[in-house]
Amino acid sequence: MLALADEFTLPVTGTYLVGPPGTDGQSVTVLDLSVAGAVGAFLILSALFHLLVSAPFVFKRYLTGLTQHRNVFRWVEYSLSSSLMIVVIAQLCGITDVAALIAIAGVNASMIFFGWLQEKYHEPGDGGFLPFALGCVAGVVPWLAILVYVLAPGSTSGAEPPAFVYAIVISLFAFFNVFALVQWLQYRPVGRFRDYLVGERTYIALSFIAKSALAWQVFAGTLTA
Repeated sequence: MLALADEFTLPVTGTYLVGPPGTDGQSVTVLDLSVAGAVGAFLILSALFHLLVSAPFVFKRYLTGLTQHRNVFRWVEYSLSSSLMIVVIAQLCGITDVAALIAIAGVNASMIFFGWLQEKYHEPGDGGFLPFALGCVAGVVPWLAILVYVLAPGSTSGAEPPAFVYAIVISLFAFFNVFALVQWLQYRPVGRFRDYLVGERTYIALSFIAKSALAWQVFAGTLTA
């Protein structure tokens, strides 16, 4: 994919004060983010973590964690890869401000960390859902920002995002919510998800499908010459 992609970039911008607050600032391009590089990065991150977990000295700890209904490696990897994914989605929708992108990534990472806390402090069926609920609140914030840019309230240009951007937003929003649904099913617990390993296998499959879906949609929409 990286070999076939073009050099398409998206700007990361900043607007700095040059006078009193409230006056027009100086808008600069802080950097040009390589979309192919960003897509490759979250795919490589996921692959590296799977490779790490497969190492003999780490795999034993991974198995021990599963018996305790925990997977630390999952949450660390998701905090990095999904935060990069949401930044790419936000940029494709027109969000370029460096502060906004940092905030979006940070809030997304906090959502993942709340999921980690759900596993750390609660057992399936114990009725505790506070970390999960707080994670849901945090998780919706980046999507609200993205929705504003997709709907563009107040815009008079009549311009709309291309169709592939709508497809990315809808499909990845669905995938992000299914991840939350899996944890809810585990901790309710419901049906086959009473077995923690069913949830673990579902997370692995979802991670692969969601990352692949975003990568190929971005590739088809922006990275083909």
